[in-house]
Amino acid sequence: MSVMVHGKNVGQSLRRMVENDPVFRTVAYFSMEIGINPQIPTYSGGLGVLAGDILKSAADLGVPMVGITLLYKKGYFTQTFSPEGWQQEQEAVWEPNQFMQLLPNEVSVEIEGRNVKIRAWVHDLIGQGGYPLPIYFLDTDCEGNSTEDRHFTWYLYGGDQRYRLIQELILGVGGLRMLRDLGYDNARTYHLNEGHAGFLTLEMLREMGYDDFDKVRENVIFTTHTPVAAGHDHFPYDLVDRVMTPVFSSTLRRMLGPNGVSMTELGVRYSRYVNAVSVKHAEVSRRMFNSSKVDAVTNGVHSTTWTCPGMARLFDKYIPGWRNDPTRLTQALLLPDEAVWKAHQAAKMKLLAKVLEDTGQELSPDVLTIGFARRAATYKRADLILSDVRKLVDACGGRVQFIFAGKAHPHDEGGKMVIQRLIQASREMRSVLPMVYLEGYDMDLSAILTAGVDLWLNNPRRPREASGTSGMKCTHNGVMNFSVLDGWWIEGWIEGVTGWSIGPEPAEADLIEYDEMEDAIDLYAKLKEKIIPTYYDRRGKWISMMKRTIALNASYFNTHRVVKDYCEKGYGVVFRGM
Repeated sequence: MSVMVHGKNVGQSLRRMVENDPVFRTVAYFSMEIGINPQIPTYSGGLGVLAGDILKSAADLGVPMVGITLLYKKGYFTQTFSPEGWQQEQEAVWEPNQFMQLLPNEVSVEIEGRNVKIRAWVHDLIGQGGYPLPIYFLDTDCEGNSTEDRHFTWYLYGGDQRYRLIQELILGVGGLRMLRDLGYDNARTYHLNEGHAGFLTLEMLREMGYDDFDKVRENVIFTTHTPVAAGHDHFPYDLVDRVMTPVFSSTLRRMLGPNGVSMTELGVRYSRYVNAVSVKHAEVSRRMFNSSKVDAVTNGVHSTTWTCPGMARLFDKYIPGWRNDPTRLTQALLLPDEAVWKAHQAAKMKLLAKVLEDTGQELSPDVLTIGFARRAATYKRADLILSDVRKLVDACGGRVQFIFAGKAHPHDEGGKMVIQRLIQASREMRSVLPMVYLEGYDMDLSAILTAGVDLWLNNPRRPREASGTSGMKCTHNGVMNFSVLDGWWIEGWIEGVTGWSIGPEPAEADLIEYDEMEDAIDLYAKLKEKIIPTYYDRRGKWISMMKRTIALNASYFNTHRVVKDYCEKGYGVVFRGM
């Protein structure tokens, strides 16, 4: 008996040693932003939150992975509104030592002819089974650097093109050097989450004597997230020559040619595997990049992070094992209708309490509540519902209330104007159509919104929605989607079963100009003729749809499935969670 116990303890000790030994970490995940906790404001939106969700699932599943990003001491920004409804930004100051540990390791990167020191902080994600996954946050705010150099990692997306180039040099080159200094010498896969870390390929070439381009490709995979040209960083060589060493500049010319540095092209050319984040996005990307090698791994969300407490308790009772295997959510069809509705109403009351606390406006729990919350970019068209106010009021007056949230980039005047228009409309139409815009959109507010609304609205211009993840969070809470057929929704949509579509089907609107009013007209008509009557007059049908969106959508659009896809298609690793 004593031998057996001793053996078990030794086995556990050996497992822990292996799990924490960098030698056994074979995948390194690089991302410009990673959102794992609203109190760690190192993310701006979907890209960072998705990265955090992927790493959480990797920890749950025991994938031998490590994450690398930058430490933004001033965060992204906190959002408030002026009396006129104009977005105002304040620094999101936080204390890293409350959430992570500063390491003694230090490396440097030559920037503009001087060596800039880089240090690292570590935050350990602990998976459901106790598996640790370290995330390293790179920081230049250290002794020995000039004041300017110390500020290079202060702001997420907060500077000009030079600032962005320097940050991406720190992430790609500095990130790999830091991993080497930490003992991560056996990584077989470097996963570039967008092109921001593309300079990693330069550092790999330097390690190999600048000759073996094919060897670089063998070790890198690349994920692209946007079909919008502005989302793909491009740096002219005059800037590159000023910031980077001559050997790096000349190597980039060999790698990419004379027309400047496209970070996306760097990722596509020098990766063994390239993927977009939905089936539709892969089609668009293959045309954009003129490359047939772009595969699809449709996004997901971390199920236990985004399922509200009431719904999670319901799943625990009726669907045991869903936390470790979200595919089991297909069993949601068997959930009792009354229990599903009760759990949803509890989440709705929490949301309405938040609205009352933040705005002073009292919304009714008995009224169909539609939510729209995401980055306030103009192409996402948060204000589409205002295209014809008369038709909107005719369709919804007295029967619908709207809740909006989302930040515009500080330099995006168009996005700020959309927010202002919605805030002004909410004031003008309060008596006939309740509408609020909540400030300070972050992960906490996102969780409350995606669980508490009755229906999720999404109406971007096609084909600019690469995937989208907010609607996936909704599906875990039984909230249906009402969306343009773009991104992930093309794959998740079953009309009148998992939600409703807006506008023409993809083949009709694929990369062509179309009258945007078609979407608005269809939106008003579906609300008036299908959605509102179902909510008020066919409650059993509505709850049946709630259960189907969990069973058919949440069971698939989760990061456990995403991570398994990456392991099979990109990483070439098998892990204990599979």
